[in-house]
Amino acid sequence: MLTVGLTGGIACGKSTVADMFVRRGAYLVDFDVLAHEVQKPGRAAWEKVVAYFGKDILREDRTIDRVRLGSIVFADPVKLAVLNDIVHPYVFLEWHDHLEKIYRKDKNAIIFAAVPLLFEIKRQNLFDVIVLVVVSREEQLKRLMARTGLSAEEAEKRIASQMPVEEKTALADILIENQNSIIETEKRAEEVWQQLLALKEKKALKRKME
Repeated sequence: MLTVGLTGGIACGKSTVADMFVRRGAYLVDFDVLAHEVQKPGRAAWEKVVAYFGKDILREDRTIDRVRLGSIVFADPVKLAVLNDIVHPYVFLEWHDHLEKIYRKDKNAIIFAAVPLLFEIKRQNLFDVIVLVVVSREEQLKRLMARTGLSAEEAEKRIASQMPVEEKTALADILIENQNSIIETEKRAEEVWQQLLALKEKKALKRKME
């Protein structure tokens, strides 16, 4: 088994790149999906988030209004850190459960975890290899505004809340530039997939020799 942390700034195209690897045979655990799961009404993370941020963040059906919560945390780094400290431990517990289930089914699996804030929360040591998806700041801003309808000011706040791409680049093992055509990104994904297959075999061989 090879575990891969897939990360990148907001609106850099992590989901697009993740799909390319899934089509090649990888498994994917999406931390955004897990974060939704652990914050469902009545679950422990939901209880703690509501206790800290108040019931004003809830919709009528008691689900968390992510837009309202986002407007709060992206305007205040301290509150964003609190939210991450509440949610991430539960998300990683869910991730471990997924790893175990996949491993029981396929011991030779390459398992991607799409983790938007991987470097910010300093959990890169949990993975065998880190793949970083990058685009320019200008392209990131344009995509984020188009995807969310946020103003330029609000979009800039969300980008600024994350670690600068230059710092992430220095920490990553493999880069995938997603700036240009989908064909170019697909070509790069194939190159990286071959690298990952080789790394998986190397890891398996090392384990046999131990």
